[in-house]
Amino acid sequence: MTGAIAGGEPTSPLVSRLVANQAWDKDMIPDLLTGPGSEPVSLDEVKAWLRLDSSDEDQLLSTLIVSARMTLEAYTRRFFVTQRWRMRLDAWPAQTLRRRTLAIPFAPLSAVSDIRVYDSSDVAQTVSRESYRAAPTREAGRLVFLEPPAEPGRAYDGIEIDIDVGYGESATDTPESLRRAILALVAHWHENRGDAAETGAPLPTIVLALAKPFRRERLT
Repeated sequence: MTGAIAGGEPTSPLVSRLVANQAWDKDMIPDLLTGPGSEPVSLDEVKAWLRLDSSDEDQLLSTLIVSARMTLEAYTRRFFVTQRWRMRLDAWPAQTLRRRTLAIPFAPLSAVSDIRVYDSSDVAQTVSRESYRAAPTREAGRLVFLEPPAEPGRAYDGIEIDIDVGYGESATDTPESLRRAILALVAHWHENRGDAAETGAPLPTIVLALAKPFRRERLT
């Protein structure tokens, strides 16, 4: 089930693919709240990689950088530069009530910033941060409750969990192999003027070689 994109990401088929390729539970609706503050590679880095001095294609290259990052996030099922997402659920899964844990299928997990449960009056009640733990991890994380979480009082979207995901705020926090994969993909699209990105053609061999070690298995 896909969610709305509320942040600054461009509206495109790439957004839908990014959401669809993530390994979240079918009963969990994801919303992007805040996109990354910068890209893993800069325009200057791309121009140096392509050996371009002119600024004539700066707008095109900037667009290709965003598209390449999102394509590789979808392929690896990881987020690169820190961004904030919201997970919406109708109710706590049975396993969460039984074991007091909830799998967070986003990677890398940086932090759980807020949890809200809506009561029968449709008022959001913030869950105390003292009542749960969510350790940062470069893989998918988990939320551990120290006491049973409150049940929502409304039938739909009764639970909201805001999380920060990504390798870090800085572009260089993204692993170098993934940064090089973005550069290689932008170069490939630049040479083909973006045709491959629109038709869903397979990723170039060099891009796959750089990104595949980071690819997460899809949960079923």
